Amino acid sequence: MLQKHLSIVGHNIHNDRVKDDFYPTPIEATEKLLQVVKLDGDIWECACGDGAISNVLLQHGYKVYSSDLIDRGFGIGNEDFLQSDLRADNIITNPPFKLSLEFALKALKVVRKKAIFFHKLVFLESQKRHDQLFSLNKLQQVFVLKKRLPFKGHKNGGLMCFAWFVFDVNYNGKPTIDWI
Repeated sequence: MLQKHLSIVGHNIHNDRVKDDFYPTPIEATEKLLQVVKLDGDIWECACGDGAISNVLLQHGYKVYSSDLIDRGFGIGNEDFLQSDLRADNIITNPPFKLSLEFALKALKVVRKKAIFFHKLVFLESQKRHDQLFSLNKLQQVFVLKKRLPFKGHKNGGLMCFAWFVFDVNYNGKPTIDWI
């Protein structure tokens, strides 16, 4: 019974996480983001995986540099974002959740404009993330996906709610929230 309840809230009861937290972002998520956020300048997709986000950005005419620590046959492989000296106008990515705080903090140091992350909505929770990240007042917008999206081969929506977290290094205030 306990396993069933843990499963319902998204706990990995079978310990079957995909290696390196590789969960490609559904195309629909990036399309919805681009309906509400327009970006100026180049974009770095620093955890590009198989190109799920990058391909949508490229189709919309953005100049995109794609890299990933793991070489999955798209973009520049074997490039560790957390150790990189590169800079960009914007970053858009779906980072490994276990490194989400580190990715956000690094991004705020290397972007000139916006850093946008696709995360589980629970990313808002945590004293550590609050103290180290959200207290910086750079989170400008949170766009919650109204529809749960399929991951891990599911045809229907998954169990977890996802959102786009839009940080702006030139912003200083509290975030707004909207649904897409």
